[in-house]
Amino acid sequence: MNITMRIIKNPNRKEWKDLLSRPAIDTAYLDNTVRKVLDNIKKDGDEAVLRYTEKFDHVKLDSNIVSKEERVSALKMVDSELKSAMKLASENIAKFHEAQKPPVVSIETVPGVRCWQKAVPVERIGMYVPGGTAPLFSTVLMLAIPAKIAGCKELVLCSPPDRDGFLNPAILYAAHLAGVDKIFKIGGIQAIGAMAYGTATVLKVYKIIGPGNQYVTSAKQMVAREGVAIDMPAGPSEVAVLADDTSNPVFIASDLLAQAEHGTDSQAVLITNSEQIIDKTISEIQLQVSKLPRRNLAEKSLEHSKLFLVKDYDEMMELVNAYAPEHLIISTSNADALAEKVVNAGSVFVGEYTPESAGDYVSGTNHTLPTNGYAVAYSGVNLDSYFKKITFQSITREGLEKIGPAIEKMALTEDLTAHQKSVALRLDEKQ
Repeated sequence: MNITMRIIKNPNRKEWKDLLSRPAIDTAYLDNTVRKVLDNIKKDGDEAVLRYTEKFDHVKLDSNIVSKEERVSALKMVDSELKSAMKLASENIAKFHEAQKPPVVSIETVPGVRCWQKAVPVERIGMYVPGGTAPLFSTVLMLAIPAKIAGCKELVLCSPPDRDGFLNPAILYAAHLAGVDKIFKIGGIQAIGAMAYGTATVLKVYKIIGPGNQYVTSAKQMVAREGVAIDMPAGPSEVAVLADDTSNPVFIASDLLAQAEHGTDSQAVLITNSEQIIDKTISEIQLQVSKLPRRNLAEKSLEHSKLFLVKDYDEMMELVNAYAPEHLIISTSNADALAEKVVNAGSVFVGEYTPESAGDYVSGTNHTLPTNGYAVAYSGVNLDSYFKKITFQSITREGLEKIGPAIEKMALTEDLTAHQKSVALRLDEKQ
């Protein structure tokens, strides 16, 4: 089968916005569905969750809870080679996130006025781990290890069950490795609703972290308007690859396919200043895709992939920064120099021997990243995702004497007399 991929040569800047758009979905239908499910979960709790699990995941459960027996059994089912791989990944993820621990910032702004900021862990974290077309056990490590390092007290993990009513053993082993105790067989919208509102079995959390499909992303955004914090809008996965005539088309094709095999709504983009690289990459994709077990998913995803030919490196960088990809792979001869010019991307992979799959699993960086152009404003999950930062201040009488007149003047100018009085009464007090 020949896959038809769209080649766009020297696009006009006025067309960039439309050309860089993601696959469209019916947001009205999606949002209506999500709202209905969330409202029912808020009203009926576990009963609604189980009902929607049967409807969406096609399995009838008696309980959402992963039992101790299931967890113990799962530990025996994971082979030793995978356990070793997960342990290496865990060590690297821990090292990278440990290094992100924020210091206490303290400064005396004027004599007698001391201000400081301290990072305090969010106490209850809800973690969503997708399990639709692939059980993403690596996401458990990416979400739970930083939470433990930050010092979050309670972790709730939700992931959809398979048709037999179980979670993949690798997901449960990863949860064991990362120290997660509260694990539930709940997927999709119902998982977000259960964690946001709480049920008889699922603890209400203060922040929900983790990727998902468009339904999960919509649900996260809706509950965020009701007082539950979220990490970011993280929907279908995407990659952009920057290449020139020195790049290896075999590697480029493998990187595009690695993204395409996630699902039909994933997007793979190539941006290059070499027409020859486009031709060679297409040929290589045709060869490689035929050997993939998830070939059908990859082929459908590639139907809305885009291959851009631009005039030079400057335009290459302008185009990719306008796209703001979740993953950015730079495979050019001047990769280090171009990396310095990146302003919009979730995570950047520099050099031909840095595949995106390294960040997905073992290198140490986090793979939960902003998609759909949200990288213009959002960061991927990092240690800061698990903290709230609280400011403190302590002022002596001498300090208040120095800044008090300015406080009073500003308060009165805003017609906030009580604000002004709170300073004046202190300064008028006899010592």
